[in-house]
Amino acid sequence: MNQRRDFLKKSATATLAAVAGGSSLLAGCAKKESTSDAPSVHSGKKYEWKMVTTWPPTMPIMQDGAKLLAQWVEEMSAGRMNIQVYGGGELVPSLEAFDAVSQGVAEMGHGSAYYWSGKSQAAQFFAAVPFGMNAQQMNAWIYSGGGQALWDEVYAPFNLLSMPAGNTGFQMGGWFNKEIHSIKDFQGLKMRIPGLGGKVLAKAGGAAVLSAGGEIYTNLERGVIDATEWIAPYHDYKMGFYKVAKYYYYPGWHEPGTVLELFINKSAFENLPKDLQVIIRTAAYRVNLWMLSELESKNDEYLEKLVNEHQVKLRQFPEEVLQTLKKYSEEVIAEIVNADPQSKKVYDSFSQFKKSISGWAAISEKLYYTSIL
Repeated sequence: MNQRRDFLKKSATATLAAVAGGSSLLAGCAKKESTSDAPSVHSGKKYEWKMVTTWPPTMPIMQDGAKLLAQWVEEMSAGRMNIQVYGGGELVPSLEAFDAVSQGVAEMGHGSAYYWSGKSQAAQFFAAVPFGMNAQQMNAWIYSGGGQALWDEVYAPFNLLSMPAGNTGFQMGGWFNKEIHSIKDFQGLKMRIPGLGGKVLAKAGGAAVLSAGGEIYTNLERGVIDATEWIAPYHDYKMGFYKVAKYYYYPGWHEPGTVLELFINKSAFENLPKDLQVIIRTAAYRVNLWMLSELESKNDEYLEKLVNEHQVKLRQFPEEVLQTLKKYSEEVIAEIVNADPQSKKVYDSFSQFKKSISGWAAISEKLYYTSIL
């Protein structure tokens, strides 16, 4: 009994010593962490930034999304960062947003990378590729398949960095004032269509016209263009294209899942405190999901309005037309990547990723949509 009492006494003494020693050790660690790893104290400095977009100032969802991103950044930063959003033409013309941000006229912009193919042919692969990947697959490639690192590489010479900040989802094939019966009907056709899709149209004998969203309706009404693609039923309804074009074609072979981007002046971004950098990236993630969700929730409702209320003539591209456009798409891409090593590097990554996920896609969503819905 006495032995047991002595053992317990010694154990308690040892435990108290260990606790005391541990407390000293923890105190030492805490002191060390406070000088090296603890978050820095905010200086109270406020940042006033400008964002220019390629969208008309009142464009629903796209411009709304840019404004929401700015709002979320302000809220998450507790007012330390304020971003003033300018629609296309309010501070700079829509298609000059890239240069404006690159040169520091504005610190950030919102648009889509295929608008900048004149700056870099490789840029357009981060927006949409004809007969390419859908929205969730594009996200997977950029976020988890190496696409973001390549995007950073492409934009670096322009003092820019970019990230996904929205997606239109699958688009419609466009508005036409004549029916498309064969590939010959594209010959001589003047159509507003950007990116790789425009190059495919040119190969089919048409003429691609790049114009900002705010100019499309007037150009179609006045005959500057014979046809246009834009996005999908919700936006196309809001743009009023049913008033100036007769036929509404599907599917959107040219843009199966178009990525929208937040592009930022790299020097300005790197001069921000680390927490504000993370806040901006987090807001971009959020708006990327929000935009796609908004469009997906509205498109069917507005498709019914177009057909039932405005007697829009819904048409499917003939299979022969789609197969020919696919062939031309492959030729266009081959010409670009053979002439531009950077485009080849990006497209190799894109196509390899697309191939690597094709097996899963074939037995999951593809089978579900074709066999069950």
